[in-house]
Amino acid sequence: MTVSDTINTTQGELEKLVSDLRGLLASKDLDTLPEIKVLRQKLDDGLQNARESAVRAAQDAARQAKDAALAADRYAHDEPWRVAGAALAIGALVGFLLSRR
Repeated sequence: MTVSDTINTTQGELEKLVSDLRGLLASKDLDTLPEIKVLRQKLDDGLQNARESAVRAAQDAARQAKDAALAADRYAHDEPWRVAGAALAIGALVGFLLSRR
């Protein structure tokens, strides 16, 4: 599951929770209470803030992943023999371990 999937799932669950709460608060019997209008507004504001935070978190994660990929690419281009040597060593280790089975 990717970060984006996790954020979307969490956002969906949060929106369902808020929807359920709004359903409870939508009762016409509660309209006579002035605090309910304030509570409904706080609920809407909180959901909007959560959406914005989720979007920012996804954008930050994507930026960090892109930066890491660019750094790895730069390193591979700057030090190709080290990367090739490391790949060879890992391949030899995996081959050795698999041959012992």
